Amino acid sequence: MRKLHIYALLSGVALSFVAGNAFAKTEWNVSTWGKRRAFTEHIHKLADLVAEKTGGEFTMNISYGGLSKNTENLDGISIGAFEMAQFCAAYHPDKNPTLMVLDLPFIGVETLRQEGALDEALYNHPAAAKDLARWNAKIIMASPLPQYNLAGVGQPPKSVADFKGMRVRATGGMGNAFEKVGAVPTSVTSSEAYNALESGVVDAVAFAPHAHLSFRTVDIAKWWTTNLNPGSVNCPVVANSDALAALSDAERDALMSSIPEAMEAYYKAYQAVYDKWEPLLAEKAIEKVTLPDDEVAAMREAAAGPVRDEWIKTNTEAGLPAQELYDFVIKAVAETRGK
Repeated sequence: MRKLHIYALLSGVALSFVAGNAFAKTEWNVSTWGKRRAFTEHIHKLADLVAEKTGGEFTMNISYGGLSKNTENLDGISIGAFEMAQFCAAYHPDKNPTLMVLDLPFIGVETLRQEGALDEALYNHPAAAKDLARWNAKIIMASPLPQYNLAGVGQPPKSVADFKGMRVRATGGMGNAFEKVGAVPTSVTSSEAYNALESGVVDAVAFAPHAHLSFRTVDIAKWWTTNLNPGSVNCPVVANSDALAALSDAERDALMSSIPEAMEAYYKAYQAVYDKWEPLLAEKAIEKVTLPDDEVAAMREAAAGPVRDEWIKTNTEAGLPAQELYDFVIKAVAETRGK
């Protein structure tokens, strides 16, 4: 009887040890939206690398809309509803005003890698870090997006005057820019863009090519502007600050050291998208609209300056170093050009 008692005790200790090890594993929930695509490929690569480096002790569960709405991911991070999330700053400019400087139109970005370097530079600025800290969030990766262009239905624009009255899905600084030339911007989310275009709520949607593919607006569009390039939106990947602080040194090293390789996977995924884009336009007989250089310049003159000045004035009055942030971004654009 005594031996049975000892065996039971030892078995209990063993089970306790196994259970303790099981509960010691780190598991992060990650909130994004839509479906797996180039825009989320770096998150998947990051998860794979972290799991590999930690022998499966640190894993990430990536959810596409199951944890939160895309417009509420920053809120979810702030309360610790999940440990990591992706969001676009333009969904809630009042919650992350410092990041909106990247959404100003016509700031001169030429390539996707340049956009990525620019995003990362701003995310490391003390004012941006302080801004995100209000939400208990720390930016760990960029999700640089190519320059946007319009895909639409109806009469394609051939001049700045043709934008007057056009209902355009465009957010942030781009939306403001289109408004300056007489268009009517609307900020429906990316997942709502297809229905908005199909139902006639909007006449055109401003997306980068990958998003036109992912959200199927290219299935409806009759025309595509090739050279408007009004700007882009910035969509960082953030971690909950408490969750990040709770990682062991080895886990944190596995996470942070994996970011460069994850970003390379991201850029590779986007190149694959662009390899498909031109053939798809031809296949669907979508008219490619190239506006004359003087018309693009006229739009830049009419929109970029006033939007920039309004953004600086409004945010300076709100107590932010808006002029400093704008100057920082313009300098960073020049420094990253060609890299």
